[in-house]
Amino acid sequence: MKRSGVADLPLHGGHVPQWLAERMTKLGTAITEAIVRTYGTSVFLSRLSDPFWFQALGAVMGMDWHSSGITTSVMGALKRGLTPRADELGIYICGGRGRFSRNTPQELRSIAERRGFDGEALVRNSRLTARIDNNAIADGFQIYLHSFIVTSKGEWAVVQQGLNDRSGMARRYHWHSAAVRDFVAEPHTAIVGENQGTIMNLVDAQAKPAQTALLDIAHENPETTLKTARHLRLPRHHEVLAENIDLKRLGAVLAVAYERDLHQFAEFLLLEKLGPRTLQSLALIAEVVHGAPSRFVDPARFSFAHGGKDGHPFPVPLKTYDESLNCLRTSLDGAKLGDKDKLEGFRRLERFVRAIETRLEPEANFDAIIAHEKAISPSLDGRSVFDDRPRQLALF
Repeated sequence: MKRSGVADLPLHGGHVPQWLAERMTKLGTAITEAIVRTYGTSVFLSRLSDPFWFQALGAVMGMDWHSSGITTSVMGALKRGLTPRADELGIYICGGRGRFSRNTPQELRSIAERRGFDGEALVRNSRLTARIDNNAIADGFQIYLHSFIVTSKGEWAVVQQGLNDRSGMARRYHWHSAAVRDFVAEPHTAIVGENQGTIMNLVDAQAKPAQTALLDIAHENPETTLKTARHLRLPRHHEVLAENIDLKRLGAVLAVAYERDLHQFAEFLLLEKLGPRTLQSLALIAEVVHGAPSRFVDPARFSFAHGGKDGHPFPVPLKTYDESLNCLRTSLDGAKLGDKDKLEGFRRLERFVRAIETRLEPEANFDAIIAHEKAISPSLDGRSVFDDRPRQLALF
């Protein structure tokens, strides 16, 4: 199923520290490569255009599970990691936040010239998606981030985000060219939200297709739109709560990681000896790579792979992060040389965890998990942004 959608996220200040940004770049690149090598670039774009999967990806990379910062950080990490390998993997990421978004047309023209695309058509698509989300939909959100992703086959996706100063929320919009038949007929089926007032026409004379699309959206029955939308709405609270995750799905991951017989079989699937905490992370990474769309309705669950930079649900365990990344990277390098057993192990691991979930229906003890993670955090080099702040000397 080709998907596009919307995510509503609370605004969240702060920054991504260098120690996490570097790891996010490596892990995001490795996950992308695993998906592309297994399923192809079209599937990667389809997943990127799903707001639930995108949020899960950010969480498994160590970002705060619910914040608006996931969009900027994930797209920045993917652009840094994939750009040097764009020709190899067939994925090109253009644009970005603020002034970088204005570079999108030139970046697209440059790629089109090298790959033999119609560069002006791609530039037009980029501008139309931005104008429809920023100007044609009067929802109070002004676009400040625009990322245009195109493959070597000419297929494209857009991830862009707007800010609403009054509500203190951000809204992320997802597009996928496979889901856009014509800009004048339902180009963006998942623009859903509370009524923000009368929808406006675009005023740009060159945006006639988007003006027509606006009229289609304005006359569409809201119930029809709601049924076709994938709309992620995340709460304002920062901490991860039990009600934010599917405890049975998390319980299956923990059972495979910590129950001896299940752990041994999982290690057999991956052909490597692994500690339980690393296996826990790898099981969640495997689901991001191989899981079906229905598996991402609770993106907060994926923060139990590598925690969050602000310490929710626990500090980022750097030792585990690096071990997980090394295991995935080694598998990808082996696959390039023809040894696909280890990379295939991730797919078998995802299926195994899903089978345990169905047959045993284990349910995680949420409070006990959090307590355990925080207890072992020092031994795993657990780190958050608060550890980077200089300590103030007391004055006497």
